[in-house]
Amino acid sequence: MSVLIVIPARFASTRYPGKPLVELRGASGEAKSLIRRSWDAAQQVSGIDRVVVATDDVRIQSACEAFGAEVVMTSEACVNGTERCAEAHEALGGSYEIVVNLQGDAPLTPAWFIEDLVAGLRASEKSEVATPVLRTDGRALNGFLDDRRAGRVGGTTAVFGATKNALFFSKEVIPFTGADFADDDETPVFHHVGVYAYRPEALAAYPSWDIGPLETLEGLEQLRFLERDRSVLCVEVDAKGRQFWELNNPQDVPKLEVMMAEMGLE
Repeated sequence: MSVLIVIPARFASTRYPGKPLVELRGASGEAKSLIRRSWDAAQQVSGIDRVVVATDDVRIQSACEAFGAEVVMTSEACVNGTERCAEAHEALGGSYEIVVNLQGDAPLTPAWFIEDLVAGLRASEKSEVATPVLRTDGRALNGFLDDRRAGRVGGTTAVFGATKNALFFSKEVIPFTGADFADDDETPVFHHVGVYAYRPEALAAYPSWDIGPLETLEGLEQLRFLERDRSVLCVEVDAKGRQFWELNNPQDVPKLEVMMAEMGLE
């Protein structure tokens, strides 16, 4: 199966304008833009046929082309990354058998998360969409809870049924536990990793569907599939000791830089 990775990136983010061009310092002190780090992460994934950045902003286009990325220009009308991926895939001929949406705010995404995600979708013939979920430890869960207590939107959590099909995704911390967890404790809460793998038919249909009330309330693009009764397969991935976090708010920059320093990521 041919596999395309699309990294959607827009400058005009409501919560964090210009986020793709924000610079993060790695373990050596070298600063690289978020979109560059996302591109570098995509290059580490095996079994991928092509990687492109999809954007509507010439500043992002220029920055990406300067470090050698292939860029597909898309419409300003795209309201989220999935719509941007759909437009980019169509512009490239619509011939890839799996399209991966590697959102440009998760530079710590390990290659095996994406490799396991693609393998999971391939193995589940009835699934049209798949996304990774990561069981949180106490450190990660407490970070989620701290964000919510401070009124910040942090990571997204996921709940799913016995067949691993998603029941819901939320920016609130679900399910409710009411328990206290030490940093190294395993918890029943799953962090939704913001990567998606689509079969082309589902991806092409997505932009034509109306935005539903749940997607509107949560601001989570994957809920459009659930509101259309389309199954979303949750593929559990293993962090293998790696820390994982997305860049959601300006306050996340130092947190990510500390994580990269601790893991020795340049």
